[in-house]
Amino acid sequence: MKIALVTDAWQPQVNGVVTTLVELVLHLQQAGHEVLVIHPALFKTRPCPGYPGVDLAVRPFKALSQLLKNWSPQAIHLATEGPLGWAARKYCLREGKAFTTAFHTRFPEILKAALHIPLGWGYALFKHFHRPSSGVMVPTEGVKAMLAQRGFQRLRSWTHGVDTQLFQFEAATKSCDLTGSMAHPVCLYVGRVSYEKNIEAFLQLEMPGTKVVCGVGPLEGSLKARYPHVRWLGILDRNALADVYASADVFVFPSRSETFGLVMLEAMSCGTPVAAFPVDGPLEVLGAFQGGVARGGVLSEDLMEACQQALRIPRHEARRRALDFTWAAAAEQFLLNLVHVDRNMTLPHSVMKTVISLSSK
Repeated sequence: MKIALVTDAWQPQVNGVVTTLVELVLHLQQAGHEVLVIHPALFKTRPCPGYPGVDLAVRPFKALSQLLKNWSPQAIHLATEGPLGWAARKYCLREGKAFTTAFHTRFPEILKAALHIPLGWGYALFKHFHRPSSGVMVPTEGVKAMLAQRGFQRLRSWTHGVDTQLFQFEAATKSCDLTGSMAHPVCLYVGRVSYEKNIEAFLQLEMPGTKVVCGVGPLEGSLKARYPHVRWLGILDRNALADVYASADVFVFPSRSETFGLVMLEAMSCGTPVAAFPVDGPLEVLGAFQGGVARGGVLSEDLMEACQQALRIPRHEARRRALDFTWAAAAEQFLLNLVHVDRNMTLPHSVMKTVISLSSK
């Protein structure tokens, strides 16, 4: 099957959305599908204000339209709500093509935190973007319920996975060349150093040992100056990141506005338990969405208490929870959610064969 994937988030950007899409494309191609990724590097770009390393396409509609016409895909998926997403949406509506979309990031919360734009305005814009979509893919049941309450329609579940071979299990914390010797317990944060991540809830914890931060973002300079005793590692390649995860005693996830939180799975895959607030993302990743006991970490409104309790969780329990999430299952759900660009046609029967094949792995 020929699939066009339109995304404003792609390599060399480093974030959970890019990781998810790269893994998705890899698994789709391994299953025999042809995937055209339409990403910012194919166009003239400009830097995204406040987010170094993130480039946005400038006036992409004409070139994007030609790419889609020449490719003639059977399914079109718009992964993001940036310039490329809006341009592809315009193309599909003009040409009468059906398409699917995804809700990866709570940008309305980012806009409110960074620019003080009212939350309702942001969600109204995003609801407008997704309204003509034949299926809006969301990563957790909590986000699905939230969007449904805000009037979003045709919501479809789409979970994520983790590369358990890359993020290998370590039965005990191991030393890391990047950090050198560190006082334990080692508390780790990985993610954007940005407004919506609530990172100061982590930095302000009066935990003994060492705090480590991997990531960059608009708040990096000011937070480095205010918290000089934190180990600031910047952006790491994924192999180095796996070593850092394995060196930590607890992974602290302070965000309250996540759609999923892929970094939690990566940490747990290495055996590092998670401490987080009981909010969307952590609730489902740690296995407590249905009100059960969290697995692979601790959820609490008291983040310090969550950290202290997480230190007592055996590392093999964190790993066991991570094994519940596979990229094969994520690719399966994605395929089932796709629609044919011609609403009167169905996707090839080979899609179902692929789903069955992926499920058996």
